[in-house]
Formats: sequence, structure tokens, C-alpha cells
Amino acid sequence: MKHGKGWFVASFLALPVGLYVWLVILPFAQAFQISLTDWSGYSPSFDYIGFDNFVEMWSDPKGWVIPGFTHTGIILLVLPVIVIVMSLFFAFMLNVGGRSRGGIGGVRGAGFYKIVYFFPQVLATAIIAMVWSQIYKPPATGGLITSALEALGLPYPEYGFMGDTSWVLTGIIAVMVWSSVGFYLVYFSSAMAAIPQDIYEAARIDGASRVKTFFTITLPLLWESVQTAWVYLGIIALDGFVLVFMMTPSQGGPNHASEVIGGVIYKFAFGGGRDAGMASAIGVVLFGVVLILTVVSLRFTRRERIEY
Repeated sequence: MKHGKGWFVASFLALPVGLYVWLVILPFAQAFQISLTDWSGYSPSFDYIGFDNFVEMWSDPKGWVIPGFTHTGIILLVLPVIVIVMSLFFAFMLNVGGRSRGGIGGVRGAGFYKIVYFFPQVLATAIIAMVWSQIYKPPATGGLITSALEALGLPYPEYGFMGDTSWVLTGIIAVMVWSSVGFYLVYFSSAMAAIPQDIYEAARIDGASRVKTFFTITLPLLWESVQTAWVYLGIIALDGFVLVFMMTPSQGGPNHASEVIGGVIYKFAFGGGRDAGMASAIGVVLFGVVLILTVVSLRFTRRERIEY
């Protein structure tokens, strides 16, 4: 009977597993294969060159790879920290920042605030890029921020924030934070709503302040949610290509000041690089980096599960 049940289950799993292998696993395997060749991506022939692409990428003859990895690393370090801190703060204030029947409760209108914060999530990334490109433009072309700074007599980038090498990467990170905080605010709010109010009431009776309550009760009980958010935000940080492509000069400018690794792969594969082998090699390196960071993050942020 059990043997027959196994075949029955396997018959249902065969199609989805087969599709996953065909559409996901095989393209990954082919990328590893292409990384060992000199294929341009457009010619029918290619030669195997071993690990030459992995060696040559660090000489960076086009000036794309080193800035790409550097700026992606900066985003990877900054974005998760800012988003998680802001999301936890706002979620805590909305869920525990008010008073209910003399105790601790959510603020009035918390549901409305969550909708407002979540709104960027309903917008396509392309729309977000177009809106913020206009906001960042110089005053002559109607840039909102620069026009306001000009009206106040304050200094501003002459060519807009996206045209200034000192501000372009900061501007991209700010847009990524703006578009991500709302989702994780709602995510953490849902996790906080599951924490029994009796725990907060006991802390209040013991004289604990809201700050102490957050660090001794809320954060430990939300640690698994924070850990998950950290991994997903790391993936988002590695995927800033669309914003950079649509918002910056030369899709990574000015002067490679906003180059990210996704854009570098695109340029080698479909842009002026015309080198699918090099693009695949960079993708393989990125795959290894993501795998290592994920394992390390999950390992060093692991804590004993707290039941409540």
C-alpha cells in the first residue's frame, strides 16, 4: 500500500519537478558551461578557454567590473540595515506606540498609515524610476528637490543628483529604501500582532519603558522575521539594475559612479561588451557570493527559538 502511495505522489510531482529542472536548473548549469567559453552571444561557434574569463574579469579592461562589485557591496551593506531599522521602528510605533484601555496598544489610524507606507509596493519599478528621475533632476528641468534647494538658497548639484558622482549612488540607495520600507513595515507589523499583549502589559507593570520593551521583548520575539528580511533585502540589494539602468547617465554613470554588478552583466551580454562568456563568468561569481552570504547570514544570526 505504501509503495503504491509513493508512486501516486511521484506521478503528481513529476511534472512540476521536471519543469523546475528544465526552466531553472538547466539554465544555471548552462551558465556555468558558457562561462568557460569565449562565446560572444551572437555567433554560432565558440571555443572552450577554461577559467580565462574568471582571471581576466579582474583586470577590468572596460572599467565596469570593479566599480560594479564595489557599489553592489556598498548597497548590500547599507540597504538591509537602513530598511530593517526603519521598518522595525515604524512598525513598533504603529503597534505599540499608543495606549489602549490604560495599557499599551496601537496608535489610532494605524491601518491607514500602513496603507500609505505600503503604497510604493503597488508601483512597478519602472514607474518608481521615472518618478524619482524627475524628482532628482536639476531646477532647469523641474527637479523637485533641487528646485526647493534653489528657492531656499541652499547648494545643490548643478546637473541634478543623478548627474553628480558624489550623489548618484546615495540617490539610488534612497529610492531603494523608499520602495522597500513599506513592505517590511507591514511584514513586521503582522509579526508583532501575534505577540500576546499580556507580555507588554507585564512589562509596563514592571516599569519597563517603550525602548526597553522593544529591545527585551519585541526584537527577540521577531528575530526570525528579521533574519528572513535580512536575506531578502540582501537579494534586493544585488538586484538594483533596473533603477540604475533607467535613472542614471550611461546606465551606470556618471563616470561609472553608480555601476552595479547586474548592469555589468547586462553590458557584457547585450551592450557594448558582446561577450556572453564573460557575462556568465561574472554571473557565476555573483551566484557564489550570494550563496556564501546567505549561508553565513543564516548561520551567524541563528538563535534559539523563543516560544510564546
